[in-house]
Amino acid sequence: MEKVVQAGANSIAMIHSILPSLSNAEQKVAQAVLDNPSNTVYSSVTDLAETAEVGETTVIRFCRKLGYRGFQEFKLAVAQDLVSPSQQVYGKIEEDDPIDVICKKMTAFSTQAVEDTLSLLQESQLQKATDALIAARRQFFFGVGSSGITAQDAQYHFMRLGFDAHAASDAHIIAMNCSMMTPADVVLGISTSGSTKDLVDAMKLAKENGAYVICLTSHARSPITSYADAVLIAASKETPLQGGAFASKLAQIHVLDILSTIVSLKQRASTFEALSKSAKSVVDKMY
Repeated sequence: MEKVVQAGANSIAMIHSILPSLSNAEQKVAQAVLDNPSNTVYSSVTDLAETAEVGETTVIRFCRKLGYRGFQEFKLAVAQDLVSPSQQVYGKIEEDDPIDVICKKMTAFSTQAVEDTLSLLQESQLQKATDALIAARRQFFFGVGSSGITAQDAQYHFMRLGFDAHAASDAHIIAMNCSMMTPADVVLGISTSGSTKDLVDAMKLAKENGAYVICLTSHARSPITSYADAVLIAASKETPLQGGAFASKLAQIHVLDILSTIVSLKQRASTFEALSKSAKSVVDKMY
């Protein structure tokens, strides 16, 4: 099995990322860790197995699926992460919280989303994605629903850098675009869940037509990743009732900002010229 974690990866953030792809028994282990990570640090493999009501082999399998060699290595990673807590610094928002406390909690939550995203990003995947975007004839950014808004933002940034960038959020438009992809094109599909059927099916179609496929998701083993040549992970802890949460979108935009910055630095001369032209084109539209 391909290793999921990398040096410096936040273990708690990775569990959230891989949770939907785990078996029912492995999800019990994951939930036991997420419910009380501090207790996990002081547990033996038997203790955690009993807490999760599974066998010890399931705990070991869970650790290895994350990419750790065993329970001890996983436990050490959790302990290191707890030195700089991966949970919200100020706790959950309560109904009687004053405005200043809500501001602090939301800021801590958003900051943590960005920090967790940094720990989940792999340099090799970023390298592949940036190289593909630079080499492509056309760049397409697709997302459905809230992710479609993120796709439009990505198109705006890459268009200003001088690329032939396109974006779509309508499932039919996305499908038609992907049906006409060629090996000279690159498509970046954005989906927090990685399981949006309209987008996953379109990525499969783009892949079959030879396009280079990049996915930006919060779940490392979601369906969309099976068709991606490069996988970029943005941290997200939203529930189904929180679809399109600002913290998740902030994490996605942070990844795209990193991506566009790397691209602009690699293409410094051409991107500077493009930025200058695009800035001059709208100068008369502002007071």
